[in-house]
Amino acid sequence: MLRFCFVFGLALSASALLGQTANPPRQASASMQDLEPNAEQLFALANQTRAKQGLSRLAWDQALAAAALHHCKRMAVEGPIEHRYSGELDLTERAGQAGAHFSLIEENIAVGPYPARIHEGWMESSGHRENLLNPNIDRVGIAVVAANGVLFAVADYARGVSALSQAQVEALFASMLRAKGLSILKDPTQVRAYCASTGRFSGADSPSFLMRWQNPDVSQLPPELQQRIASQHFREASVGSCPVQGVESGFTLYRVAVFLYDDDSPARPKPYYKP
Repeated sequence: MLRFCFVFGLALSASALLGQTANPPRQASASMQDLEPNAEQLFALANQTRAKQGLSRLAWDQALAAAALHHCKRMAVEGPIEHRYSGELDLTERAGQAGAHFSLIEENIAVGPYPARIHEGWMESSGHRENLLNPNIDRVGIAVVAANGVLFAVADYARGVSALSQAQVEALFASMLRAKGLSILKDPTQVRAYCASTGRFSGADSPSFLMRWQNPDVSQLPPELQQRIASQHFREASVGSCPVQGVESGFTLYRVAVFLYDDDSPARPKPYYKP
């Protein structure tokens, strides 16, 4: 078993398990008749077992399945099974390169005579069982390759994250800020520049409060920002999104910056800086 959970800092510290979006992404899915029979059986057994435990059903994710197949073929060639072979990308990079979007990812691997026995083996191993029954995952991709009289199997489980453009991210946050009674400034040039930087604000018209952060979850405002809005009367806001910084993996994250302006404009107070 193998598990990756992205932990990030910058303007907040949290686990990627927080990246549970209100509307999980829809990945390209294969119909059940298109699935390789052994993979289909493992998929069915996983969902049957989760249902018995009162857990939600896993959706099939074709991108995860592609990543699993790439590694499964490598296992069949190598013989001894491993989560990563020399010169191979790690799980997060394999899945990201295959087109999966996720905030948490984990993997089970096995070699066995038939699917039911592989599933039993996973359920008999505490780590593999924990992966399969993780309540925080919502999708899976499975690959099975027959070689040397046995079956090699890989199951990649993940918590999906929506794939959004810069404009979509900014629109989502603007909508949430409007719901707090704030007007959104039309020109995001300065806030986008601040988002893309790592230093202090250096533009004109300093905001009363500003912050930037990285997170897989764009369904709600960060708690610190909500608290700040609730504690002081702000009238305007500006939102900017930019490429993620300091992350080299397949995790899907978003980097966002927000400026808040209060009623003292234009003689606004010295801005509060969040590192």
